[in-house]
Parts: sequence; C-alpha cells; structure tokens
Amino acid sequence: MAVAPLKPQAEVANFLNLDIRVGRVAEVQPFPKARNPSYKVAVDLGELGVKWSSAQITHYAPDDLVGAQVVCVCNFPPRNIAGFLSEVLILGARNAEGNVIVLTPWSAVPPGETVY
Repeated sequence: MAVAPLKPQAEVANFLNLDIRVGRVAEVQPFPKARNPSYKVAVDLGELGVKWSSAQITHYAPDDLVGAQVVCVCNFPPRNIAGFLSEVLILGARNAEGNVIVLTPWSAVPPGETVY
C-alpha cells in the first residue's frame, strides 16, 4: 500500500482549532443507505452527551465496537449522509488490507477527555 504524500505545512493554530476528544462507543446500528459500507455509531462523550457518527468501520463486528474507546473530531459541522446526521468524525487509519482501524488510547481515559 502506497503512503500518501505529506500535505503542506500547517500552523499549530490549525491543530488547536480542532476539538478532538476520546469517547466510548455506546451503540452501533447498520447503515444500509450509506454509499460505502458504514455503521451508525453512537459515541458517549461524557458531559458533552452522546453524538452520532457515520463510520466506515464495518470490518469490525458491532458487538466488538460497543464499549471501545475511539478518538473523534467533535467540532466539524454536522454532515447529512444519506439522510443521517453525522455529528462527529471518528478517526482511523487504513491497515495493510485497506480496513479502517479506529484510533484509540492505550489506556482508558474518561469519555469527553480532550486530545492534545
């Protein structure tokens, strides 16, 4: 698998403008209307509440995702994806097989904790 080229340099302020948090997957539903295979994923962000995401992570079984911690961008505008409002972006990276692997902390942290 080829590595994507580096993007142009960004200012630290670009990163600091992102609100990246750790959440815990509370629920996973099928999303048959999505163009690409996806789930509807409810993410518990602690005091910020539960937010929904459309996530292309269908190589995971839903039961394996529930309870897992994930890293999310929480301050992008909501996106309408096939009639579903996706409120947060769950971060991931592709493995050698091309599956999206969710980013997760090494140790448990409280839901809603800020990533910096």
